[in-house]
This record gives sequence, C-alpha cells and structure tokens, in this order.
Amino acid sequence: MAPILRVGIIGLGEIAQVSHISVLNHLSTHFQITYLCDASPSALSHCALKITTPNLQTTSSPSELCSSPTVDVVLITSAHGFHPSHAILTLQNDKYALVEKPVALCYRDLEAMRDAERTSKGKIFVGYQRRYAQAFLDAVQEVGGMGKIQYARVRDIIGPNSTFVAQSATFPRKFDDFRKEDEEEMVRVQEEQVQQALGNEFGVEVTSSSKNFLVLLGGLGTHDLSAMREILGMPQKVLGSSLGMPFWTVLFQFDGFAVTYESGLNNVPVFDAHIEVYSEEKIVRINYDSPYVKGLPVTMTIRERVGTGYQERTVRKTYEDPYTLEFLNFYDCVVNGKTPKTSVNDARFDLDIFKMIMQSAKVSE
Repeated sequence: MAPILRVGIIGLGEIAQVSHISVLNHLSTHFQITYLCDASPSALSHCALKITTPNLQTTSSPSELCSSPTVDVVLITSAHGFHPSHAILTLQNDKYALVEKPVALCYRDLEAMRDAERTSKGKIFVGYQRRYAQAFLDAVQEVGGMGKIQYARVRDIIGPNSTFVAQSATFPRKFDDFRKEDEEEMVRVQEEQVQQALGNEFGVEVTSSSKNFLVLLGGLGTHDLSAMREILGMPQKVLGSSLGMPFWTVLFQFDGFAVTYESGLNNVPVFDAHIEVYSEEKIVRINYDSPYVKGLPVTMTIRERVGTGYQERTVRKTYEDPYTLEFLNFYDCVVNGKTPKTSVNDARFDLDIFKMIMQSAKVSE
C-alpha cells in the first residue's frame, strides 16, 4: 500500500491559503497535513480550521516543525528571503522540501543549499508549477518535433492578483500579529540577499529600482523564464531590453532564433500568459490562466499548414490544475527517491538568466 506522506507547512500566507492547503486536503490518499508553522498566531488559528487532521500541531519555530517525527516532508511557502534557510533546515533533518519559487535570489544561497543536499537523504523540489501542467509537457514534445524554430514569444501581462484571489472562493485572510523583530528580520534578510546578488555576483549598480526589479524577476518572472528554459533551452545572450515598471521587455538570442520576453502589470483583470513557438510549418502555443482559481485549464493551441490549407486546434487533456500535478510529481519523487526535474541545480539557470537581464540595461526609475 502506498504511504501517506505527513506534511509540515512553513508559511501560511496567500498561496498556502488559496491553493496548497486545499490541494493537499484533496490529495488525502497521498498527503496529510500534520504541522503548521507561521510567525502569526492568527494565521495558525485560521489555517488550522481548514485542516481535519487529528492532533494537528502548530508552532512559530521552523526548526521544531522540521525536526518533528510527525513530519515526513516540508512545504516551504514562507517569505522569499527565508526560503534558503528553511530549505537547509529541512535537508539537515533528512527530509524532502517543496520550496515555492524563488528558491534563492543569489548564487551564494543556492550553493549553500546544494552543499546541504549532498549530505542529506532529502532533496529540494522547486515549485515551478507551470512546468508540470499537462499542456506544457505536451507542448514540449510538440516543439521538439516541429523542425527548426524561427521565433518564440514569452508573455506574462496580468491584472491585479487581488481580483483573482477575491474570486477564488477560498476566502484567504491577511494577518499582521507577528512580532516587530520578525518583520524586521524578514526585510533585512531579503535586502542582504538582493545586495549580494546585484553588487557582488551580477556586478550591476544597486539602486532601489534594480533591487525591486530583481525581486520581481524572482517572483513573477521566474514562472516564465523557467518554462522558457525547458521548452527552448538556455538563451545565449540578451540582444536588448527595456527594464522598468510597470512593463518590461527583453529580446534574447538563442541558437538560430530570437525570443521576446514581455511582461507587466496593470489594472485590467485579465491573465494574459502564454509561450508561443514558431516554425516554418507550425505554431505551438501554451495558454495559461490564473492558478489562483482552481480548475481553469491550461491548454495547447496548434496552428499549422496542412497541404495547401490551414488547421487550428486547441488541446485540453485534463482539467487537473498544475499545482495538483506538481504535488503528485513531488509525491513520486519522495516515495521513489527520485531527483526532481525542478531541482536546485535546475534553478541555478534562472539566476543565470536574471544576471543576463540585469546586466543588459539599467532599470529605469
């Protein structure tokens, strides 16, 4: 009989409340939430009400959760700056960790996690959920057999996330009853990591704009750039860019073709995210919708020449959402001792792309 993995969750913010707790509850033949950790007592109380596990435990101490014999795996959805330290803590307890992206904002922290993984029975699984969507996996196969790529576009232009969250029927809440020193530590840790990346590793000017933009790449941009890597490979260089808010554009040079990456934020409540790949005879596109509304399908659209005519088809193999598919893949990795596709080593390539982008132009004020 397949085991049920006992899950400890560190960080009970929006993504945990809107998606992860619900998904894990639904996957009750695979997972059982046994421990919650957050700096906010109210967040702990609120989220505990959503879980029916007998003897559910709560704490404000990540080390207590990670070392608990009632926890088999750890889900890390804490503030971004704490991802490396919480992941290392999990590995030190010989457990697998699913770490929401970004797993790290600088090479130094990524290397520290790689070192910890080498001496651990556990592994890090990075939460790039878009790369586990069935339509994305199908598109990777389709693009792999379509002939020479001529051009590709990666787009992620979205409206207020608060709109999608408010209409998700998950009723998340935000709390502020954490200690002042915890808030100060959260700010200090991320500030130091960003300074390390920009000034010491990327060699670019450290300004308020460049710091904010790197954090944005780690949060929103990594969804697109990570998926771009899997379907197209790594870019060779940046040909040109316009960096700033609320919209930014980067033109990448790949081997024999160029790719436009365009992204931005506005107040129109739409989720316009896709990857589109062009060849001489076929165009393949992956269409993403907001992951905060469960059940919205990710689809693949194929447009191609057929003889002297034209054919267009949209493929939706499943309504299973990427988060569910991601957790099922995580389960398989843990139970069968596999190395995740979205590993720490894989995540390093995102930092390489961030570095290319940040070195290509000054971020506008």
